[in-house]
Amino acid sequence: MKPVALITGASKGIGRAAALRLAPDYDIVAIARSEAALRSLGAEIAAKGGRCTAIDVDLRDPSAIAMALSGVHCDVLVNNAGVMHRKPFIDLTPAEWAEMMDVNVNALYHVTRAVLPAMIAQGRGHVVNISSIAGRNTFIGGTCYAATKHAVQAFSECLMLEVRDYGVKVSNVMPGSVATELSPGGSNVAWALRPEDVAEVVAQILSMPDHALTFNVEVRAAQPKK
Repeated sequence: MKPVALITGASKGIGRAAALRLAPDYDIVAIARSEAALRSLGAEIAAKGGRCTAIDVDLRDPSAIAMALSGVHCDVLVNNAGVMHRKPFIDLTPAEWAEMMDVNVNALYHVTRAVLPAMIAQGRGHVVNISSIAGRNTFIGGTCYAATKHAVQAFSECLMLEVRDYGVKVSNVMPGSVATELSPGGSNVAWALRPEDVAEVVAQILSMPDHALTFNVEVRAAQPKK
C-alpha cells in the first residue's frame, strides 16, 4: 500500500503539479474549492495508474476543514493553497486582507492541526509548507501577502523544532516568481519558474533518508528577465 500525500490548493498551479509529480509514489488526497478541476486532476492521475481522492472544501472555513478532514490520514501534508491581492495597502479592502489571512495563514493551522496528531502517534510524517521568497523579503503592494509568508516561515520553523523528536519532519519551500495564476495580469513570465519545478523540489525533499531533513529551500529561476 502506498503512503498518502494530502495536498491543499491541488486544483491548479503548484498544487496540481505536486499532485501529479507525487502520484507514482503516493495515493493523493487533493483539496481545493474547484470540484471540476479536482475531477480533471483525478482523471489524469487515474489514467496514469495512480489514485486520487478529491475533497472539495473552502479553506477559509474552519468548520468545513474540520468536517472534510475528519478521519483522513496522511503520511505527507503539502500546505500549498494560497491567494494574493497585490496592491497598495491603502487600496486593500478588508475582504481581501481577510481572504489572504484565512487561506495563507489560518488554513495552515486548521489543516495541519487536523492531521498532525496521527503523524505524531505513528512516529513519522512530513509537513511541507509552500511559502515564498516573500517570506523573507518585502515588495510594494505586499503588505498583507508578505506578512502572511513571513508568518509561514516562522510557523514552519517553530513547528519543526516542536515535532522533530516525534519523528515528524517539517520543510519550508520558498519559490521565487512562478508562472501561475498569481502572476500579475499581462506580465511576462516566460523567464519564471514553472509549477513543475517547485513540485520537483517537493519530491526531492521527500526523498531524503529518514535521518536527514531538508528544512528551508529557496528556489529561483535561473534565466534573466526579458
